[in-house]
Amino acid sequence: MKKTLFYAMAMALVCLGANARESAGVPDLVSPDGRLVVSFNLTGTENPTYSVKYNGKQMLEDSPIGIMLDMGSKPTLEGLPQGREAGNGDFTKNLTLVECKTQSAQVDYTMDRIKTAHVSHAYNAAVIELKNAANQNIEFEFRVSDNDIAIRYNIPKPRQRASTRVLFENTGFRFPDGTTTFLTPQSDAMIGWQRSKPSYEEGYSNDGQMNVRSQYGHGYTFPGLFHVGNSGWVLLCETGVSSSYCASRLGDCKDNTYKIEFPMPDENNGIGTVCPAFRLPASTPWRTITVGADLKPIVETTVMWDYVEPLYAPSREYVYGRSTWSWIVWQDASCNWDDQVKFIDLASEMGWEYILIDAGWDENIGYERMEQLIKYANSKNVDVFLWYSSSGYWNDIVQSPICKMDNSIIRKQEMAWLEKVGCKGIKVDFWGGDKQETIRLYEEVLSDANDHGIMCIFHGCTLPRGWERMYPNYVGSEAVLASENMYFGQG
Repeated sequence: MKKTLFYAMAMALVCLGANARESAGVPDLVSPDGRLVVSFNLTGTENPTYSVKYNGKQMLEDSPIGIMLDMGSKPTLEGLPQGREAGNGDFTKNLTLVECKTQSAQVDYTMDRIKTAHVSHAYNAAVIELKNAANQNIEFEFRVSDNDIAIRYNIPKPRQRASTRVLFENTGFRFPDGTTTFLTPQSDAMIGWQRSKPSYEEGYSNDGQMNVRSQYGHGYTFPGLFHVGNSGWVLLCETGVSSSYCASRLGDCKDNTYKIEFPMPDENNGIGTVCPAFRLPASTPWRTITVGADLKPIVETTVMWDYVEPLYAPSREYVYGRSTWSWIVWQDASCNWDDQVKFIDLASEMGWEYILIDAGWDENIGYERMEQLIKYANSKNVDVFLWYSSSGYWNDIVQSPICKMDNSIIRKQEMAWLEKVGCKGIKVDFWGGDKQETIRLYEEVLSDANDHGIMCIFHGCTLPRGWERMYPNYVGSEAVLASENMYFGQG
């Protein structure tokens, strides 16, 4: 009875939005508590836009939305097709409304490794079906909860096409004048330690200005935080990125607007495509917007997990815990038998569950002695994580083991050995890119590891985008300027 009444009230709020404002047959989408309002606008031949208000205050002004697909024209080196028929694959302008469907729904799930154990909240949704100048259809989908907005594109399968590439997204976020930023720049590709960047370890700037060039000229890594004067705060990110898409970032600001951009061509040593591709029908990842009058909703948001689902079942129950790690104190030279025994003993004395044994263990300890070391750790009620490089051909990393995780045959053999000797997890390092091919490798490592009951930590890597829920054996990512960097400098 309570749920039925709740849903009825939520739908009433959607209808109230329709009474307040309607653009080309699309009502305003209003959050269950009535404070967050998303307006979608179709303005003739211009780009479609959307805007966001919270507590009656403008948080995002009319912002571009849309996507450009390759629907059959021959592409040029710049990625745009030659001889494109009028509107073919173009869902950025000249769109007309087919229909708009709204509904209310509830999110309920439980997880033991995120900021809250049980999530339960309502949201209102709108699926806006549109048609372009080439008579091709697409859906713009919005979900709005009390402090969060999620946006994605649903692409149907046309009669003549079974797959497509996404040439670019026109999804943007236009902020009011006076907004200040808390952003970290996307670095150049193939720079830094052994040409391993971008490693998502750049610094954040505080209260930065809009409409200035980023440090490297490549925009900014997610997440991005924005202070909209006295109106409140906005956090931008994305979630639901799997092997069917690339990871994205925010481009440099122009006219108060930040747009979604795809990976740089030079990432991962130039290997792999920039434009994601998928089988149709398909949906893009969610672009997320978290809004609050203060920072409380920003800190407490669960939007990165709310609209994703596990991609496979855990092969066993994974137990997360605390770990010792010799590198943070004694660096590479500590990867030897004696020092690792000391840190196993330390973990045991502290009552911690794990030890992470870092790069070089295969050369300094060896596979046979590692089996003995794991048995020693287990005798002290400590389990083991082992370090691996992600690859061997897209940077100049020499720390070993290398050339194991990127080869499916060798990787499967390695996973079987890890399970045999009782290793509980791996740390995979030095990724250096966001292309679809790289996201696919993340997923393959996670999936193969799950087959053998192995957990995964990533390092020198992209940020997780809903992965805690999507991949049950995913532990975490060091995708920030973190404590290890204090060894190299105090900046």
